[in-house]
Amino acid sequence: MKATVDPDLCIGCAVCEQICDAVFEMDGDVAKVKVDTVPSEAEDSCREAAEACPVDAIAITE
Repeated sequence: MKATVDPDLCIGCAVCEQICDAVFEMDGDVAKVKVDTVPSEAEDSCREAAEACPVDAIAITE
């Protein structure tokens, strides 16, 4: 599973990092993915973070 953040959509609310800090981190005012592949133990929280994103900036590829 992979996750990506569209930096043009991201508003820097940091909700993704709060929900799944194993995958997401803030880089200034924009979230970024800090792993190439989402660890299996973080998949559920990664999906939750994507669903919680208020601007749908996170894409998940299974």
